[in-house]
Amino acid sequence: MADFVREGRLFRVTGFLPSHRRLFLISEATLVDRTTTRIEVSFGHVELMFLRPIYQNGLHIRRATAAEFGVLGERHGIPAEDAAYTWMLDPDGESFVVSSNPSWREAEYALMSEGQSLYDEPWPPDFPVESGQVS
Repeated sequence: MADFVREGRLFRVTGFLPSHRRLFLISEATLVDRTTTRIEVSFGHVELMFLRPIYQNGLHIRRATAAEFGVLGERHGIPAEDAAYTWMLDPDGESFVVSSNPSWREAEYALMSEGQSLYDEPWPPDFPVESGQVS
């Protein structure tokens, strides 16, 4: 199982497109945390989400354990068949998304144009980028 782990970075919720049920979280390059890359995380086919607007210490996106899903399923009425599509965003289990497998993209910020999203680029873009999917 491939988790997405980026500790020590500030992530923020930057958008939700209800018509496409897509959620976006972004971490910008900042001098404060001495980073030079922009990271974008996308969740598609979102059914349910319980989020913070900002994650100050990074993200750890992983599939919910059976015990976590048991609590979430009971608390939020999530059907049992959605257990495989329930993603935890932080170690304390306070944030989660029920969606298809999240994907991520990361590139050096200096290579991107102003206001550009890695998900708006023709794929693959003409500059180095890393990408993956949480599974």
